[in-house]
Amino acid sequence: MQSQDVAKRPAASPTDPVVDVEQAEAALVEHYPRLVRLAYLVLPPSLGRNRRVLTAHALTQRALPRRRASASAIPAQSTGRDGDPGYAFVRLQVVRTALEAGLPLSFRALPKRSQLPPLLPQVRGLRLFPRSGGADELALDQRLSALSGPARAVYVLRGLEKLPDGDVRRVLAAAGVDEVDEALREADETPAQYELLNSPEFDPCSLHARPTDLMRRRQHGKAAFAAAAAVAVCGALLALPGGGWGPDGAAAPAYAQNPASQAALDPGKLTRIAPTAWKSATREDFSVWPARGDLADDTALLRRALAVWARPGESVQVSATPGTPSGGPAGPPQLLYAGTVDNARVVILYDGLRIARYAEPKDGTKGAALDFARVDGATGAEADAVVLDRADGNVRYLTAPWVKKAAERDLQKPNAGALPMTLTDGITSPLASPAQATGACTSWNVLQLTDGTGTRLLSDLGELVPAHLTAGRPGAAREVSGTGTQHAWAPFACSLGAMRSLGVRSVNAWQYAEQPLPDASGTAEWVCTRAETWQGGGERVLAQFRTPGGTYGAVAAKAQDVAACGARDPHVLAGVLWKSAAGSWYLLAAGSKGTEAVTATGGVTGSARGGLLTVKTKQGVQAELKGTLDDGRTITGLR
Repeated sequence: MQSQDVAKRPAASPTDPVVDVEQAEAALVEHYPRLVRLAYLVLPPSLGRNRRVLTAHALTQRALPRRRASASAIPAQSTGRDGDPGYAFVRLQVVRTALEAGLPLSFRALPKRSQLPPLLPQVRGLRLFPRSGGADELALDQRLSALSGPARAVYVLRGLEKLPDGDVRRVLAAAGVDEVDEALREADETPAQYELLNSPEFDPCSLHARPTDLMRRRQHGKAAFAAAAAVAVCGALLALPGGGWGPDGAAAPAYAQNPASQAALDPGKLTRIAPTAWKSATREDFSVWPARGDLADDTALLRRALAVWARPGESVQVSATPGTPSGGPAGPPQLLYAGTVDNARVVILYDGLRIARYAEPKDGTKGAALDFARVDGATGAEADAVVLDRADGNVRYLTAPWVKKAAERDLQKPNAGALPMTLTDGITSPLASPAQATGACTSWNVLQLTDGTGTRLLSDLGELVPAHLTAGRPGAAREVSGTGTQHAWAPFACSLGAMRSLGVRSVNAWQYAEQPLPDASGTAEWVCTRAETWQGGGERVLAQFRTPGGTYGAVAAKAQDVAACGARDPHVLAGVLWKSAAGSWYLLAAGSKGTEAVTATGGVTGSARGGLLTVKTKQGVQAELKGTLDDGRTITGLR
């Protein structure tokens, strides 16, 4: 079995669902931690933990199709993750390339890309590996390393993906495995300790870092220094007057000191707001936050934070939300916080456009981090909280001075109520963050804040500033504070996972239509969720479909950089293929209020007056939707 063969992928059937690039991308982003774990487990342990981690990420990131493609190994379910053709396609690509990566190199043929060390991602000077587990995880890893690649894939698909053997057969066959029966029998000989597959031991997204061979790096560094010196000499010659890049006009010499830049690095000139200034201010925003924290007068710490902001060294981990510049401040920024949090010293600064968070270990500066988030124009709920610290899957917030109470709420369980959180000098107790959770989405914890005007919900999406959640028709959305709005959000909470790390400012959920289902199956609801961003572009819209009694909504359509479902254009149209309990397939489409007619063309032909369309069809067809509004304008279905 060690000499297994991965054959060419079988030809797609005409009835296979068709997956476009955007659909596959949405599935990959939403389930990225799960797919990387799948690749890591299927890859041969002989690669070593560092290369195995980087290869798992590389294979997953390369799993997108170049164009529309057929997904030929989808379990027969109509909703949920396993019924999403995009997820099934990406999962198949991950399994196929992970199996290819385990094949021995041959002198007779060129190696496949997956068999070579990944070009990206690359981490220089560090070895990365998952957290160590216990004795059970170590024993399971040794058993998996003794299996062939296909048998390892069988074990992982059974345990991690919960697929029955029939679906496992189809996935392996589509991945090009010849001896599927042998792989199944080989996997049967390994004890079914499937719960261990979700252990941090096998999580390539939660990593430890250690240095590589320091002596070898020093030797290479000397050679690189010599080469850099030669380049510098050549560059200096090119930059001499009369040649090179030419004169800089009215600019000061490169060695000149800019007074504003120097002032921005002086901790004595930091802006500090009085503790009661917010009470008389006309706006509730970051500009009226007072300076807090037990290290607010630590000049040395503040100087280091400002210096790193202006010129972060190579060892500093720098991150920024999309559309956020990471350059130094133009003048003295405002101090929001400087203090000790868990095992770190944290400084939070604000320059009118950005929040900058500097963090360093308590026992030194090695491993310092600098994070940026764009917050221009933030008011009210958008300026209610900033992430102070992340540790062990938990997040701790620094809240605005006007916040009176904080609580934790599971967005998926509106009847469970809110759990009070302690609030000490504006700092909350730790909250389990959904942005760092892996595996199945069984809960979505959000931060509930109360001030003098009411209650608001904020969700951590992996960035410095949590996203503000609202509900209702665009342009008239309201806070998610009452029973009705909390129940409206519950089935669609997990869809927030598709909006992580996009620079999201707010997310609104709006039930725009209800549709009676064929075969007396009840009434389904159509909901669109729209994420607005700080950069003013990259908005993401998901149209979701939920059948009666369904725990979760299913993403029926999506779009990015569109006005649909927003305050400028609240109209939306989407469709989905749905299978009734009687076994019949239908194309269901729904438009928002103001839609006078809906037409389907392509693989399905039909039309209806009003905003609802129901056409009997067959599995796997593709259709183009067009809606006519009451003002004569036409809209197309989200894709």
